Amino acid sequence: MSRKPIYVTQSFLPPLEEYTTRIKEIWESGQLTNNGPNVLELELRLKQHLGVKHVFLVTNGTIALQIAIKALEIKGEVITTPFSYVATVSSIVWEGCTPVFVDINSRNFCMDTSKIEAAITKKTTAILATHVYGFPCDVIEVERIAKKHNLRVIYDAAHAFGVKIDDNSILNHGDISTLSFHATKIFHSGEGGAIVTDNDALAHRIEYMRNFGHNGPEAFQGVGINGKVSEFHAVMGLCVLPYMNSIVANRKHAVALYTEILTPEKQLYLIAPDANVEHNAAYFPVVFPSEKVLLNVMNTLKSHQIFPRRYFYPTLNTLPYVAQKQMSVAEDISSRVLCLPLSSEISETEVKEICDIIRNALTSN
Repeated sequence: MSRKPIYVTQSFLPPLEEYTTRIKEIWESGQLTNNGPNVLELELRLKQHLGVKHVFLVTNGTIALQIAIKALEIKGEVITTPFSYVATVSSIVWEGCTPVFVDINSRNFCMDTSKIEAAITKKTTAILATHVYGFPCDVIEVERIAKKHNLRVIYDAAHAFGVKIDDNSILNHGDISTLSFHATKIFHSGEGGAIVTDNDALAHRIEYMRNFGHNGPEAFQGVGINGKVSEFHAVMGLCVLPYMNSIVANRKHAVALYTEILTPEKQLYLIAPDANVEHNAAYFPVVFPSEKVLLNVMNTLKSHQIFPRRYFYPTLNTLPYVAQKQMSVAEDISSRVLCLPLSSEISETEVKEICDIIRNALTSN
């Protein structure tokens, strides 16, 4: 086959000359890290772009979660989802807390809020929910329950960069939202992440926690870690950010084409955002009628050098370091969902080819 392989995603790279121009400025300044001018500029621009009060860049989305748990002084049990990337639950365990799983709903695969209160015990201190594939949780209900039971709320928003509800950033909900700026995300800095909050006191705590506990050059507020971002990563983010409108527009065009072609296939379930949600086209998940059909489609695509991803598989409640409990909806969806290739670079021809292969594979089952 003459064309290049098509992977589940492709990192957007800004024009090289724009990146190297900024890299030369780093060489001239000699400041490579320690909250340099590029880090500060990116934090400011992200606050403006996202419409949020405080943004703290950190080394990755996992560190963002760990600092969030520590900053909120969360102990004991944390209610969370079995359907997310492993970092969501591993961060809870890493910080000495106990994850308590609540199953997901079958509509957008976020935590089923109708099941949260039944999982709350005297040891419960927080809820850590994920905006799955960029589709928002029921934030109003989560926060009603949290207020009723005096619980902290963290949203794993690794997939939710730029997502809005009723024209307001999804990141403004909860005590803290965390982001991932890994190279595979729609906005990236090569590696990186961020912590978002609108609470000033909490923001101060996060500020010193990500920098060894420093509260000034020769003062320490409390325990901290090294979660700082280098100037090189910040420069990548600064070079990517101006292209976000076109990145999202191109991805939405591909999503619309996928949806148009695959919707008539009644065997498939495609998620659609609610009318009041501005989605970011972060992923294009497709749910197949069975795992057998999924595996057949996936293997057929791979034979054409097309590489989708079983995302998320397996479910987090099956990990060896948690108390395993059946989560029937999450386990069912996990066995049948496949994320199709999606990027700002994917062409209409490639989308149509992928859809044709899927439809032919479905016919052969």
